Parts: sequence; structure tokens; C-alpha cells
Amino acid sequence: MTRDALLATGIVMSYASQLELPGLPFGPGELCLFLWIALSLGRIMAGGALEVTPAAVRLVCFWVILTLALGAGTLTGYFTDILDLAGISHDSIAYLLLASVTCLAAAEPDADHRLRCCAWWVVGIANATFIIQVGLASGWLHQPGIEPWYWDRFRGWSLNPNQIALYCAAFGPLALHLATTTRKPVARVLGFVGMILPFYVGRLTKSDTFLYTSVLAWLIFLGLRLRSWLTVRRGTASLGRQAAIVLVMASLPLTMALAPFGLAKLSDAESFAKSLTKDKGGEATAETAELRLTLWTEALQRGLKSASLGLGPGPHLERPNIHGNGDLPRPFEAHNTFLDLYTQGGIVAVGALVWLMGTAAFLVWRARLDALLALMVSLVVFSLPHLIIRHPIMWFVLTLCLVAGGAPTTDAASPPKG
Repeated sequence: MTRDALLATGIVMSYASQLELPGLPFGPGELCLFLWIALSLGRIMAGGALEVTPAAVRLVCFWVILTLALGAGTLTGYFTDILDLAGISHDSIAYLLLASVTCLAAAEPDADHRLRCCAWWVVGIANATFIIQVGLASGWLHQPGIEPWYWDRFRGWSLNPNQIALYCAAFGPLALHLATTTRKPVARVLGFVGMILPFYVGRLTKSDTFLYTSVLAWLIFLGLRLRSWLTVRRGTASLGRQAAIVLVMASLPLTMALAPFGLAKLSDAESFAKSLTKDKGGEATAETAELRLTLWTEALQRGLKSASLGLGPGPHLERPNIHGNGDLPRPFEAHNTFLDLYTQGGIVAVGALVWLMGTAAFLVWRARLDALLALMVSLVVFSLPHLIIRHPIMWFVLTLCLVAGGAPTTDAASPPKG
């Protein structure tokens, strides 16, 4: 239980960059992850068992392929480009840390149960820390050296509102998964309650990506849940499932009846869409989109010039001077997980990541773990305008999906206890 809580703390606190001590290259999240790795290795050296699970094999294969791809990219960058040694060391250490965590977690005895317990800790610790950060933002609490607002966008303990938005986008569906795959009524209630604060904090960040991924994840979950309910045999369907089907079917005539009113308001759709963006007018969103497209174009060009071998770990782009952004440090990242990985390890690295994420999504879809599949879709969508490959929450979700989706006892009709 101690190691589970330590791992969960490391995952949750990885975005808390404002809590880093001056002069240290890591924060509380990384420190907890290092301690968890040390305890896990100590357990193994003391005679603890390791299991060669399919999830562990897939993760080891991925990290080996990524290491080879990044190595080839580094050699290419050495002969064709100026290497950024700081970026290489930073990303290399991050990849080593994440590889160690994922492989050790997947090779734990009874990894499915251990990761599920860790997920409960993640949801609990995340909500507890959100309460503190909301208190700081509201002025009820005070913490020296912490500025919870980035202009009018909430960032809590992170340096960037988009960082905490990513974690909120993961914590909500993770709590939903725990709530919908437990037989215990109290645990189910706690899981649903655990979704509230992540969504509230995510909206405070004013992240457009968070809003889109949340809506998409919820729609996907409802569609998958409806699929599960409709495919259950009539004789074994519960009263709740029957009621849900009746409710959905009954809502169709109401939707058709309200459709003319919705068409009449179609002229207001642009104003409504702008009201959902970070600046309520859409100007900042348009500027961000222009900057992203410019960076993505440059990333493609840089990757192609390296013969799709990449240039090694670290950022490799020159940030264009758009809307006064040209004075920020260079080199810069593409702010797209797949394109950034393309500039680092080429097409091989991108293919390895697509294979791993696709495998995880297929496994949870086959196992009918609807909330986890919605969570995977959230990560994919969030990875398109942001670089998230160095965030531990992404790798925890991937490991959880690979382990839970590949567990032989996984059954949507018979959710695990707890």
C-alpha cells in the first residue's frame, strides 16, 4: 500500500513545477517516482518476484525500439545539425524514468490489482491537492512563492495552465472507470464524486483542448455504454440498464421536436462557439492555432530533412515571431506529441508510439472497459496540440490500459471488486 501511494503521489504531483526547490532539477513528483523505483528494485533484489506479462513485454519492446530510434536520431543530428546538449540530457533522463516506472509496474505480481489500487490513490490525492489549489486561487489559503493564476487562467501549482489541464482530462475519466467497474456502492459513489473537481479545475484553466476532450470523452463513453446495454441479453439485463435504454429512446422524439428551435438559432452558433474558448471571443484561440500550424509545418520539414530519422532527444525548432512570441527561448518544441517525436526519433519512433497506443485502445475496447477507452481517446486528442510524452500521467494510463485490457479475468459484466 505504501508503494502504491508513493507511485500515485509521483504521478499526481508531476505537474507541480512551482513546488520545485531552487537549484534542483526535479520536483516532488519526480522525487516520489525515483523513490518508488528504488523501493521496487529493493524488493526485487530482496527476492521479490517479477511476472513476464504481455503488458510488460509490449512496454519493453516499445522502449527498446524508442531507444534505438532516438540513438539513430542523435547520430543524424550530430552530423547534420547543432545538438542541444541540455535538451538531450533532459529528455533522456525523463524517458529513462518513465521506462523504469512503466516496465516495473507492469511486471509486478498481480499488476492489475496493484495498478487499480494505485488508480484509487491517484484520484484521491488529485482531489485533495485540487482542494488546496482552489483555496489558494480563491484567497482562502496562502502559500509563499506560489502564483495560482496565469493572467486569468488557473494553473495551480503548475507553470502552465495546459499542464494541469492535461491531468484534469485524465483524472476525470479515470475516476469514471473506477466508479463503473466496482461492485461496492460506496466506492461507486466516491468514484463519481471524484470526477467533479477535476472537471471544475479543468474549466478554470480555460484550456480549449480540455473542453473538447471532455465533451468527446463523455460522448464516446455514453455511446460505448449504450452499446454494452443493447448487447446484453434481455433476460439478464438489470432494471437500471432497461431504464437507461428507455430514457435514451424516449429522448429521441424530444430531440426531434426541439430540432426546429435549434435550427432557428443556428445564426448564433459562432457566438456560442466563441463563448467556449479561453478568451470568450476566440482571438487568443485563433492566434494559438496560427502558431501551432507554423510549428507543425516546420517540424515536418525538419523531420524530412533528417531523412525521417530524427535529430535526437530534445526540442529542435525555431519559434516563429508570431504575435510577439519570438522572444521566447530557442530551440522550441512543435507542441504536437507525434511531430515532436518525429523530429527526435523519426518515423520509427512515431510508429512505435502509434502501435503502443493503438494496442492499449484495442485491448480496453475488446474488454469493454468503456471509460478507459474514452480516457485513451482523451490522451490522443490532447497529444495533438500539446507535447505530453514526458508526462507520467500519460504513461500511467497507457500501462493501466495494457494491463487491465489484457487481464484474463477482465469482464465488463463482472467488474472487479474495489
